[in-house]
Amino acid sequence: MSSTLSTISLPSNQYPGSFPVVYDHGRSSTQPRNSFRNAKAVKGGFRPRLVAPLRLSTTRTLTADPVSLDTVCRKVRALLNKLAVATFDSISDQIIEWANMPRMETAARTLEQIIQLIYGAVDENEWLVEMLARLCRKMMEQISPEVQDSSVMSAQGWPITGGHLFRKYLLNRCQEDFERGWVSMEAAATSKTLSDKVVNDKATANAEGAESPDEVAFYSEKYYATQKARHQGLGLIMFMSELFKFQMLTERIMHECVKKLLGNFDNPEEEEIEGLCKLLSTVGQLLDTPKARVHMDMYFLRINLMKSLMVSSRMQFMLQDIIELRQRRWVSRSSATVPTTQVFHELVSPYSSPYRVN
Repeated sequence: MSSTLSTISLPSNQYPGSFPVVYDHGRSSTQPRNSFRNAKAVKGGFRPRLVAPLRLSTTRTLTADPVSLDTVCRKVRALLNKLAVATFDSISDQIIEWANMPRMETAARTLEQIIQLIYGAVDENEWLVEMLARLCRKMMEQISPEVQDSSVMSAQGWPITGGHLFRKYLLNRCQEDFERGWVSMEAAATSKTLSDKVVNDKATANAEGAESPDEVAFYSEKYYATQKARHQGLGLIMFMSELFKFQMLTERIMHECVKKLLGNFDNPEEEEIEGLCKLLSTVGQLLDTPKARVHMDMYFLRINLMKSLMVSSRMQFMLQDIIELRQRRWVSRSSATVPTTQVFHELVSPYSSPYRVN
């Protein structure tokens, strides 16, 4: 009986590197490369077992599981607690990833919550303000344009999205917290008057051998709450100064802050003086431009008047330091006195060192 040869051509994308398979009805076969795993033994040789290729379903949709707002806040809070110089890049990338993860209807709310967490970190870790401001700058650059708020529109009527929306939220929060912090600082001044009165009453009571009735008020929750508000107000000023250095806030906003701090120059509170000195020591050089020279001259005219008033010695020294800082063209005293590398090597030459190694 004659045998009939049949040829099956396999698609190259299904069996890479293969060539046509010729069957002689079981007596002989030519095996394609890379096909032994899909073959089964038969009499006289191997016969490939063809498998249909996988096809993507047209009805299947790949959707990520929705992430709750509480989950994002918990993760971001934990990441902020780990923020440090060595971990800034990795931690900031993870925070931005979480900010871009929520669904459209919760994305804007998530941004507001993340900003609130950042402000909480500013209140708790004053030494992190520069790094947190850098984080805000990076978020403004890398927040996804898909994050948007339909209630926030531009002047042209388009929705503000992505990093622009983050900056808009941040500016609103700065303004609200600065005004709120100003009220808190006024309350802190009232608390200072109360504390001074309590200290005097306590000294009088100790001299008389009796306990002061106001001693309990000195340790009251209200006193510590006002002191905390004072600390938060100063931290906010430092944070806004760092945001301005990263071009997140405008010069107009910073000038408004200076004017607010100088508004009560004839009878200033210590919180106003301290906040003013912190702000000018951080961004005074950036504000003291030829265009704003008239405003800066007016500021320092008021600062000189404040220094001549009946303020504490500590506040007088702070104001004098700011005046001298501008006179040195905003070069700090330590930077002005630090020798250059060449001078340093000349001073610490091997010929003058008692520990010279021959």
